[in-house]
Amino acid sequence: MTAYDVIGDIHGHFDKLVALLTKMGYVRQGNSFVPPSGRQAIFVGDLIDRGPEQVKVLHALRTMVDAGHARVVMGNHEFNAIGYVTEDPHAGTGEYLRPNRFDSEKTIKNRRQHKQFLAQVGEGSSEHRDWVSWFKTLPLHLDLGGIRVVHAWWDDVLVNLVDKHYWDTNGRHMSQDFLHNCFGHENAWKVARETLTTGIEHPLPAGSFVTDKEGNKHPNLRVAVWRHSAKTMHDVAIIPGGYLNLVEDLPIPDHLSLAEVTGSPILFGHYWFSGTPMIESGKVACLDWSAAAKGPLVAYRWDGETQLQNEKLVAAG
Repeated sequence: MTAYDVIGDIHGHFDKLVALLTKMGYVRQGNSFVPPSGRQAIFVGDLIDRGPEQVKVLHALRTMVDAGHARVVMGNHEFNAIGYVTEDPHAGTGEYLRPNRFDSEKTIKNRRQHKQFLAQVGEGSSEHRDWVSWFKTLPLHLDLGGIRVVHAWWDDVLVNLVDKHYWDTNGRHMSQDFLHNCFGHENAWKVARETLTTGIEHPLPAGSFVTDKEGNKHPNLRVAVWRHSAKTMHDVAIIPGGYLNLVEDLPIPDHLSLAEVTGSPILFGHYWFSGTPMIESGKVACLDWSAAAKGPLVAYRWDGETQLQNEKLVAAG
């Protein structure tokens, strides 16, 4: 049996990656790493944007993948990077699937969010194109038998939908049909991609919004649908910065399904948790503890257990 080290969102912080892998006994070879015997690293995505050494992170992980030492799941930032350079076939204006060409509130936000990555790879360069092509080889999820890994949230029905439509005929790259359908009008493929890479969201009360790390305002909040015993939105709302007064005493709406997780444990990133790293339950663990800010990079060391344990978490940085 292969044992897995599942690692949270890196966002270009190579120093924290080095510290974490070294702490877990990985041996550095140049800018890459070899795991201890019998182990493999699993990265939950969001390798890029924000951090100072994104190219070093990408080279390290790609080398590990090529050597069979690691696997990488697609994060929303990698998916956005693909959309950023893929022309929208329906726009008729030369705009891209992730709009960035003209000056609107949305395009300005998209350019600002992606600015550091573009600066580090050289926008439009051969290196830029090569990394985007590699991103298209990343799966949206991994079912490893004893654990399930995804960037934001796992849904069996949507995972099955993705499995039927995600890959091209060679099974090596994301299909163009899937990519094009994940932007624009609402459809099942778009819902599947958004759930797996950005999770479940719910609108805030009118006039309220959440401000993200770049200062962008969002009218929706992320929801911890795995907290099946919750009674109010306060118990399931994930709002970086802790502005839970926005949802104080709001009941959980009937259409928002909270279900107990059964089967293999689910591990993911995405949510910018803060404080002391800990699992959500024996079946659920978030591994994003804000390494892109001042938090640590966190891993879960899985050795076959059916119930996750806090003592299997490792943090560095």
